[in-house]
Amino acid sequence: MATVSISDRVTDTASERKFTSWLVTNLSANFFMTSRPMKVVTLCVLSMALVGSAAGYLQPTDRSYKILVLIPKTSTSHRNVFMPLVEALADRGHKIVILASLPPVSKHPNVTEINHGIPKPYINLFVEGKSLGGLLAMGNDISALARDLYQIPSVKQLYEKRKEFDLILVDNMMNEAVYPFVHEIPFITVAAPGMDHRQSAVLGNVLNPSYAPHLIGSFPLPLSLWQRIKNAFMHIYVPLLWRNWAIVPLIQKEISAQFPDLPPLLDIERNQSLTLMNTHFSITTPVPLLPSQVEVGAIHCRPGKPLPQDLELWLTGAGSMGVIYFSLGSILRGEIMPPEYLQVFLEAFRRLPQRVLWKYEGELEGASDNVKVSSWLPQQDILAHHNVKVFISHGGLLSLQESIFHEKPLLVLPVFGDQPRNGMVVKNSDIGRVLVWEKLTADRIVDALTDIISNQKYKENVARMSASLRDQPTTPQERAVFWTEYVIRHRGAPQLRCPAAQLSWVEFLMLDVVGLLLLALLLLLLLIRRLLRTVSAALLGGIPKKND
Repeated sequence: MATVSISDRVTDTASERKFTSWLVTNLSANFFMTSRPMKVVTLCVLSMALVGSAAGYLQPTDRSYKILVLIPKTSTSHRNVFMPLVEALADRGHKIVILASLPPVSKHPNVTEINHGIPKPYINLFVEGKSLGGLLAMGNDISALARDLYQIPSVKQLYEKRKEFDLILVDNMMNEAVYPFVHEIPFITVAAPGMDHRQSAVLGNVLNPSYAPHLIGSFPLPLSLWQRIKNAFMHIYVPLLWRNWAIVPLIQKEISAQFPDLPPLLDIERNQSLTLMNTHFSITTPVPLLPSQVEVGAIHCRPGKPLPQDLELWLTGAGSMGVIYFSLGSILRGEIMPPEYLQVFLEAFRRLPQRVLWKYEGELEGASDNVKVSSWLPQQDILAHHNVKVFISHGGLLSLQESIFHEKPLLVLPVFGDQPRNGMVVKNSDIGRVLVWEKLTADRIVDALTDIISNQKYKENVARMSASLRDQPTTPQERAVFWTEYVIRHRGAPQLRCPAAQLSWVEFLMLDVVGLLLLALLLLLLLIRRLLRTVSAALLGGIPKKND
C-alpha cells in the first residue's frame, strides 16, 4: 500500500498553505486586470487552490512559539516518539529547546538540544527488569537525577528562563524531577509507552480493571474472575508503589530541599493540559478517552527508505526462503544476554533455512553462515523490505507499531515493563507468537518461526491490522501538532480538563454519598423499628390479660 511519510506530509501541508495564501492573494489582486480567457483560467486556479486549502488540516500559525521539551530521563525509543513532533513543530517555524539525557540528533535550525551530561547508571534488565529491586533502583536513580540536575549551569540557566516559553512538553514516565519547570506554565505530557492507567487516573479517567489492561501486564479477553482480581490489584498496587513509596517520595525529598516553596509534585502533575498517547485503538484495547487524551500512536512510523547496497544484496540474496530480522531494541543490548539464551539462539538459527539479520552489540562467536550481525541497523527500512518474513522482537511498543505498519508478523520475547502487554496484543490478534525466556529452547524457537512463516494467517492478520492503523483522516503527527498549538492558543486550554482530576478518591467513588445514604437508611430502619414498637405496645396494651 502506498503511503506518505508522516513527517513529509506535515511539512508539505505547511508549505502548501503558504503557497496557497500567496497564490490566492496575487491572483485575486490581478483578476480584473486580465483578459477574459485569463479570467477563466484564474477562476479555475483559484477554485483548485481553495479546495486544496479546505482539505488541509493544519492552519497557518499566528506566530512563532517557544517550546521547551524535557526528557532528562529517557531512552532512545521514548525520544523517537518526541522527535517527529519536534521536527514538525520546527518546520512550522516554532523554536524548540530540548533538555535530554542523550546526545543531540536533530539537524533542524529551529531545534536546540542540551545534554545535561549526568551519567546514566547501568541496569541489566535481563536480571532486574522483572524484580522489585529493579523498580527501586530506578527510584534511586531518578532521585539522584533530581538532586544533581539543578546544579548544572546550563540547566539552572534554562530553569531561570522557563517562563519565556509558551509551552513545555514532558515525558510522562520517570520525569517527575522536572516538575519545578512546569509549575505555573502550560505543559503537555507525552505518553511514549501508550495508555498508562496511572496517568489516566490523574487526568480524571479511571480505567475499569474488568477489561482495561494495566501498563506492565495483560490477560486474554474476556478476563476470568481470577484475572479480574489480579488486574484490579495491579491497577491499585502500581500507582501506590510509584506515587507513595518507591519513586515519587524519593524525588519529592530532593526537590523540596532545593525548592521549599514549590507545591507537591503530585499537585503540579494534575495541572497538565493534555497528554499525547502513543496508542491507537486498532492495536490496543479500546477504552473511553477524555478530550485531554489524544491518540498519536505510530507517530514515528514511516515508509521504508532504500537500504545500503551491501545490506540490500544480502536480503535479496536470501531468495524465496527470506530473512528473519532479530532485534531486542535500544536498551536490551545483545552483549548482556545471558550465555544460556545466547547459545539457544545460535543453535536455533543454525537449523533454519532462512537467513537471520541480528542486531547484536559486541563480538559474537559461533554464529552460522546464514547469520549476519551488526551493532546498528535501520529497522524500519529493513521491516519494509519485501524479503523479511518475521521480526523477532522484545515486544517494545515502537517495534510492535513498526512491525504492524510494515505488515511483518512477530515472534515476541517480552522482558520487562509494557512488553508482556504488547506480547499479549500479538497473541490475541494472532499476528505472531510469544515465547517466555525461562522456557526458551532451540526447538521452541524453530517451531515458532516455522509456524509463523508457513501459516498465512499471521501475514493476513497483520496486513489487516496495518490497513486499520493507516486508515486515518489525519496523521498522528498532524494531530500532535494541532493539539500542541491548541494548548498554546488557549493559554493552557483549561476547558479540556476533567473535573474528576481534582477529586479525592473518596469523592470520586462517592463513598461519602454512599455513607450518607447508608446512614439515612439506618436511621429510617431505627425509626420504623421504634414506630412498630410503639404501635405494638399500644395495641397490646389495650388487650386485657387472662388473669384479669
